[in-house]
Amino acid sequence: MSGKLQKAKGFKHSRAGLYVSIAGSLFGAVGTVKRAKEARKEGDTLKLVDVAVSAAGIVTGVALLVRELRHLDSDDVLADH
Repeated sequence: MSGKLQKAKGFKHSRAGLYVSIAGSLFGAVGTVKRAKEARKEGDTLKLVDVAVSAAGIVTGVALLVRELRHLDSDDVLADH
């Protein structure tokens, strides 16, 4: 595996990579809010359910990323990764 490819794979678990992932998730939340407003305006229950599921996924994803950030801050060698 080339050095550049290995470096790119490591970016996902770096502090900068986690911040980029959180920003992407929050950007997705903006679209989800727009879809929620549109679904509410139309009175479309199925779209509202879809938005709720999407929002739950975004919240879960951000929570997992924040947990990864906390693990990076931890100096505990025995910390569960």
